[in-house]
This record gives sequence, C-alpha cells and structure tokens, in this order.
Amino acid sequence: MNRGVWKSLAATPLALACFLLSGAAQAADPQAPAKPDLNRGQAIATQVCAACHAADGNSTGGAYPKLAGQHAEYLDKQLHDFKAQPGKTAARNNPIMAGMVAALSDQDMRNVAAYFASQTPKPGAARDKDTVALGQKIYRGGIADKGVPACASCHGPTGAGMPAQYPRLSGQWAEYTAAQLVAFRSGARANNVPMHDVSSRLSDNEIKAVADYIAGLH
Repeated sequence: MNRGVWKSLAATPLALACFLLSGAAQAADPQAPAKPDLNRGQAIATQVCAACHAADGNSTGGAYPKLAGQHAEYLDKQLHDFKAQPGKTAARNNPIMAGMVAALSDQDMRNVAAYFASQTPKPGAARDKDTVALGQKIYRGGIADKGVPACASCHGPTGAGMPAQYPRLSGQWAEYTAAQLVAFRSGARANNVPMHDVSSRLSDNEIKAVADYIAGLH
C-alpha cells in the first residue's frame, strides 16, 4: 500500500476500521451473490412461470398460488426446495415445479423471486359467510384445547408475514391454502415441520374455514 495512504488512514481511526473491515468482509466472502436482476427475473417469469402464476404473479385460479408481493426470501427457499440435488430427493415434492426449476441457477432463482416480490398483489375475498367466524377465531386466537396457535402469531394480523421467516398469506386463494394445509397434515409436503405439527391438529372443516378467512385478509 502507498505509505501516504496508510498514514492518512491511520490518522483517522474510524476510516482505518472501515478499511480493515471492508477488506475482511471481501476476504471472507469473495463470491457473494450478485444483487437480484429484476429484468432477468421478469424474463424468467414471462417465459417459465406465466402459464400458471401469470406474468405478474397474480394467478387467476386457486390451483396455483399468487406469488405477487410474496417475500423474496421465502420464494427463493421454495424454489430451492423444489430442486433435487445430486444424490438427494427434493425437500418439496412437486413434479411440475421440479421440471420448472431444473434449469434455473441459484442466481436465476434470486432474480425471479425478487421480481415477483416487487409486484403488487391483487386482493382476495372470503366467500363462505357461514365459516368466517370460525376462520377468524383460528387465525387470530388459535384453538386452545387442541394446542393450535394463532396463525397471526407468525403471519401477522393482516397476513403480511415476515421476510425470511414467515410467508405472506393475505389474499391467497383459499383453495391453495387449504390444499397446502392438507399436504402439511398428511406429510405430502414435508419442508416445514412446525406447519405439519399445527395442521395435524386441524379438521377438514377448520382448514377450509381458516383458508377462506385468509383469502380476505388485507
């Protein structure tokens, strides 16, 4: 290093500390992931995802989840879970999604996850007035005698979730949410142990009620 630059840094302890920490960070992680490329993510969404999830992530029916506005970290994890690794089965078993992600690199997954996260989700609505009260009770207060915690304790009062920890639920298709709860309950979806534990204590009627209530959250 140029001796004059070193003397200048040494004269200002804060600058010296920043310089050393910067160098340490680069040495510790020389191959840090590139920032998500939303344009590339949009291209992947249009070419690969749009047929089921729509180009903006607002799928048109309950067979496929809405992805718009979902946390990028959650989407990225799910994409990785769908992808089988050498010598290992995929953490989340879905033949259709396995085919979709097979050719995606880690960076592609980050790009498309960030793109969908940046899109505006369209609101949904609860449809069954006869189960709204039950759905609200489960979502906001849980079921004490079954040991079922309130959904809101993890996913928030409006279903907004928490990045990197809990997915956004608000406005999601009731059919999709119900299907995932049933899959968690049966073990068909096995990439979230706490959700298996919770859903195993819910009846079909309770699942349908809370899924319908979630569709109307905003």
